[in-house]
Amino acid sequence: MSDLFRSEHDGALGNEAEGFLLWQARVTEAEQRARDFTLAMDWLTTSQRADVEQRYTAESLRRARTDIERIAARCLSLRAEYENRYQMLRRRCVAWALALSVGITAVCEILTFL
Repeated sequence: MSDLFRSEHDGALGNEAEGFLLWQARVTEAEQRARDFTLAMDWLTTSQRADVEQRYTAESLRRARTDIERIAARCLSLRAEYENRYQMLRRRCVAWALALSVGITAVCEILTFL
């Protein structure tokens, strides 16, 4: 039981680490895009350039967060949908198996009495 808990815990920790690394990559990408964006604006002062880069980065990360939250919500809804579908199919399979075994048992009983 503790091995099961430990593997679930390690999986969650791995997911958190992966999420953190992916977000850091997104931050780095947004910062690079902001630098590229302001590169052509040679008339900006250093403080103006820093301000534009910061705002660009913040807006990019806000959009990225919104996209990630939308994707996560969709994943959760798909998971619930698939779990419901799986439960329905499992019930149907069990019902068919029971019906088939009852039918076979009935046929065997009938043949036994003949």
